[in-house]
Amino acid sequence: MEQDSEQKYEIATFAGGCFWCMISPFKKLEGVLDTRSGYTGGHIENPTYKQVKSQTTGHYEAVQIAFDPNIISYEKLLEVFWRQIDPTDAEGQFQDRGYSYRAAIFYENEDQRLKAEASKKELEGSGRFEKPIVTEILSAGAFYPAEEYHQDFYIKSPLEYVEDRKKSGRDEFIQKYWGNKH
Repeated sequence: MEQDSEQKYEIATFAGGCFWCMISPFKKLEGVLDTRSGYTGGHIENPTYKQVKSQTTGHYEAVQIAFDPNIISYEKLLEVFWRQIDPTDAEGQFQDRGYSYRAAIFYENEDQRLKAEASKKELEGSGRFEKPIVTEILSAGAFYPAEEYHQDFYIKSPLEYVEDRKKSGRDEFIQKYWGNKH
């Protein structure tokens, strides 16, 4: 995401399982300037989807969000993030299992780290979940955009997206733990 001298924005990076399902909740928020699906946290440069899916690169499927902090806060993005995942699952998310599908927050700076940790602590103290919150908070590293067909997948392939999301169990989980407030 290129930033010109006139436009000031920040970056937020979240992993929450399948990146197809993670883009749409953020894309519709006022103050979100851009979203993209990609890979982060691994040990090879420019991985492909096939490599990441093989669970051998150490990458997470993730979303990167450019946002205007004068319109939407990082705290609001964290709130939306927590409401899209199962923060108690260390083995993946919903039907997607394995290292690349784990949930994590990748902070860009110390302010984001502190806010992420505070939001996790608040969620832990809420009693909303019976099991411990295991979502990691990690320093952001290189982010590699996914192949073009993954970008805005829910718009490009709406029938496949809806079917995949339906099979995943994500929406039932969100409804159970958050109700209609997602």
